Amino acid sequence: MELTVNLKEHSYPIYIEKGAFLNIVSYINSLNKTGKIMIISDDKVYSYYGELIKNQLKSRYEVYEIVLPHGEKSKHFKVLESIYQQCLEAKLTRSDLIIALGGGVIGDLAGFIAATYVRGIDFVQLPTSLLAQVDSSVGGKVAVDLDVGKNLVGAFYHPKMVVIDSDVLKTLEPKYLHDGMAEVIKYGCIRSLSLFEKLESYQGYDELLEHIDEIIYECIDIKREVVENDEKDFGDRLILNFGHTIGHAIEQYYQYVRYSHGESVGIGMLRIIKEANKKGLIKKDYSERIRQLLIKYLLPIDCEVANQDLLAGIMLDKKNFNSQLNLILLEEIGKAVIYKTTIDFFKEG
Repeated sequence: MELTVNLKEHSYPIYIEKGAFLNIVSYINSLNKTGKIMIISDDKVYSYYGELIKNQLKSRYEVYEIVLPHGEKSKHFKVLESIYQQCLEAKLTRSDLIIALGGGVIGDLAGFIAATYVRGIDFVQLPTSLLAQVDSSVGGKVAVDLDVGKNLVGAFYHPKMVVIDSDVLKTLEPKYLHDGMAEVIKYGCIRSLSLFEKLESYQGYDELLEHIDEIIYECIDIKREVVENDEKDFGDRLILNFGHTIGHAIEQYYQYVRYSHGESVGIGMLRIIKEANKKGLIKKDYSERIRQLLIKYLLPIDCEVANQDLLAGIMLDKKNFNSQLNLILLEEIGKAVIYKTTIDFFKEG
């Protein structure tokens, strides 16, 4: 399967193929690079796929690797200097290539390095988690975290290519598969009733994985269309953040330890729909269908912290423009709307 994100000079292909990592050199060769490649990965992912990727590329390229500890802490602003230094030691130049081999953390971090090192170097996304495959590897958002919040230093910088091998999901720990499902559910909520109903119809993960390439394709196709219409996140692209305003605040509140990104977003989706329904902002309460889907795919449906205690994190939300908060609500399942409000939305009731 293949899609193209059409952004004029920033357009790029996305390939979805089982076993793609076994023939990764053919994809990279299509970029007509002749110099060095820096693989940026984490210790868990590299132990599975690092040597497989590196050994193929060594036949044509001079290959280096930077292997970081897995987890959100490796995406902190403080780690950047060390990575830049290693790129300099390898004498990486703007004619060379960075490969992001990992999940959302590595994709965001490696993309930010690519956007900023020597004012920009080409990079390729090889996403290895479901969350990265259906969401974060596509769209050009790259970023690192500060102590006070997630993704607060970043850029829009698109990869030259995304290669998705769904076979790698077989090596994921269950919690990371669950993590990605929150984003899959999100896509059904905001843009595709048929996808949402398909997820409802599956008995669980075994049946889902039988159709995973189709699911990945549909999620990416939704994101591709939204990104093409609003590359820089000031209009319709905001709908991709359904559940994220509360979700990011939950992550920050627990210092990225207790709840993963997907778990937090799942809680955020359910909370925002309940809150909107309580305030009479949506015609029908869809919270029970969302709740049941989260339960089916083994995601939490709530946490102990109240919205009142999340206000500091919500205020840092990147969708907060000129003290106006852009919340994503559902007019119906499969149709998201942008609701302009203020932080007082979360202070009432």
